Amino acid sequence: MRPTVTIQRFSRALIPTVKETPAEATNVSHQLLLRGGYVRQIGAGIYDFLPLGLRVLRKIENIVRSEMDRAGALEVLMPAMLPAEYFQETGRWDVYGPVLLRIKDRKGGDYHLGPTHEEIITDMVRREVKSYRQLPLNLYQVQSKFRDEPRPRGGLMRCREFVMKDAYSFDVDEAGAVKSYETMREAYKRIFTRAGLTFRIVQADSGAIGGKTSAEFQILADSGEDAIVACDNCDYAANVEAAVVAAEPAAATPGAAPIEKVHTPGKGAITDVAAFLKGDVKQFLKSLIYVTDKNEVVMACVRGDHEVNEIKLTNALGAREIHLATEADVFKATGAKVGYAGPVGFKGRVLVDPAGATIVDAITGANETDHHIKGVNLSRGDYQAVVVDLRSATEGDRCPMCEKGHFKAYKGIEGGHIFILGTHYSSKMKATFLDEKGGEKPIVMGCYGIGVSRLIASAIEQHNDKDGIRWPMAIAPYQVHLCTLTSGRPADAATDAAVLAAGEKLTADLSAKGIEVLWDDRDERPGVKFKDADLIGVPLRLTIGSKTLANAACELKRRDSADPKGFELVPLEGAAERIAAEVSKALV
Repeated sequence: MRPTVTIQRFSRALIPTVKETPAEATNVSHQLLLRGGYVRQIGAGIYDFLPLGLRVLRKIENIVRSEMDRAGALEVLMPAMLPAEYFQETGRWDVYGPVLLRIKDRKGGDYHLGPTHEEIITDMVRREVKSYRQLPLNLYQVQSKFRDEPRPRGGLMRCREFVMKDAYSFDVDEAGAVKSYETMREAYKRIFTRAGLTFRIVQADSGAIGGKTSAEFQILADSGEDAIVACDNCDYAANVEAAVVAAEPAAATPGAAPIEKVHTPGKGAITDVAAFLKGDVKQFLKSLIYVTDKNEVVMACVRGDHEVNEIKLTNALGAREIHLATEADVFKATGAKVGYAGPVGFKGRVLVDPAGATIVDAITGANETDHHIKGVNLSRGDYQAVVVDLRSATEGDRCPMCEKGHFKAYKGIEGGHIFILGTHYSSKMKATFLDEKGGEKPIVMGCYGIGVSRLIASAIEQHNDKDGIRWPMAIAPYQVHLCTLTSGRPADAATDAAVLAAGEKLTADLSAKGIEVLWDDRDERPGVKFKDADLIGVPLRLTIGSKTLANAACELKRRDSADPKGFELVPLEGAAERIAAEVSKALV
């Protein structure tokens, strides 16, 4: 039986295109989604999906579902409104803070809208899985999530309500969890490839989700808010928050210069001190004071041209969170104003990045206002510190994997994130199984998320030009945009009728072959139709008018063509077969 696909007439559709760029839209995808009639905002970070937008969302969902099913995952659906007790059981009721949308029922009970579902899926499995014979298991859902973002922005990039696919694997041991993780990693590669996205898999920090092993699927785009570095010689790539930098070579000889305190009046910034002392910022040891969630005051030191990576520092300290010390905190800890802190004589824990630790005869703050110290060497024991990776990677750093290549910097949009959680949740929630010997063990878990609605915006950020969207075939709302051009003049009534009849036959033939067609049958000027077609971004545009009909042909224009005048005449006889073959090829 031949597949049938609904033909959508533009004249009967809800496609409210807009010529002017809405003032509230700050990035390209937001602008084009609003102008193209895909979405409408009803509140900060809250959007209606109009018919075109919903079609794209469903296309992405279908790709995700097919690859999850292919990977052996089973679909479930969990509630969006969740009792507080599950997040309280794992401690995340407090960790999530104001991001968690909390509500009370009429009896005063605490609930929240789910930002993620680790606790709920773990509860499901601890109720139903008792034996190793029931494992491994992978469960997933496609569902709305809710996070009270402090600054929702970028349209579908960062919303308070969004559609997410979250999957969770359950295994008997770490080896099984790694296998599940790799299966999901390959499934994700297929999902992003099928969706027509250019991406990199990067090492990442697990954040509030928990766990140790994680990777992000970053969609490369100049507008991305995530900073990524990737080796120019091997496959290593990482978010700058998690990127490891190749170890600095140790100094050939320890410093010989004696420690010397110098007067640097009013020179608290490193660039100012460097200019004053006529030194290189790479010779400086930048020392910053932080306060942990346990009120411990610590010092983090990096080379003068580097920046402290607060996620790495938080992890190194074993803290839940940290914040930069206030001026009062700095003065209390060092006896000096901000800008004059240093590790020599500091009474507290000191951590130093390897690049800072190898500086010979470093210059750093003297813990005395308007003074710095020259000739500081860790190797000589001038101060005590734990050497640990603390800095954000930058372009030009050596790769830690191959040690030959160097990092190049990119911008990316996080489209997916995969984790090995271990027993982070199962131990806290007593999700256990009986092994072959009857012993009780915690289930080893993994977690795998894709921002389904965010992929819509991400695809547009990658695929657009000055005229509008250029959808990849697999996720376009329609595969063919047919424009029939009529004059509407009484003298041309017969020709107009013939054009419309040819358009109706072509759409019927395409539909019979499973091709999705948006037919612009409106009584509008050609320029209006072509502008809307470019804005909406359907991959293939076919045009039938009196001139093409005289040649028994239609005009084909590919939306992603580099040539704006790249048209091709296609005979109407056999046009459906030709177009169907092109669509099929683009979907492989």
